Amino acid sequence: MSIERIVLAVAGGFILVSLALAYYLSPYWLWFTAFVGANLFQSAFTGFCPLAVILKKLGKESGPAF
Repeated sequence: MSIERIVLAVAGGFILVSLALAYYLSPYWLWFTAFVGANLFQSAFTGFCPLAVILKKLGKESGPAF
């Protein structure tokens, strides 16, 4: 699995989990959802993603985006 697919899977998972936590526990979890969305948005323009950097250091194969 390439870095791009891992980043998308983790981001999607974080968003779904934070939405569930916001629904069942506290609406403050929506701030985490906003953080993940903002990080995805900025990485689309800059190409910088903290998770991609970590995965590169762990030796995962990189695709064309990162």
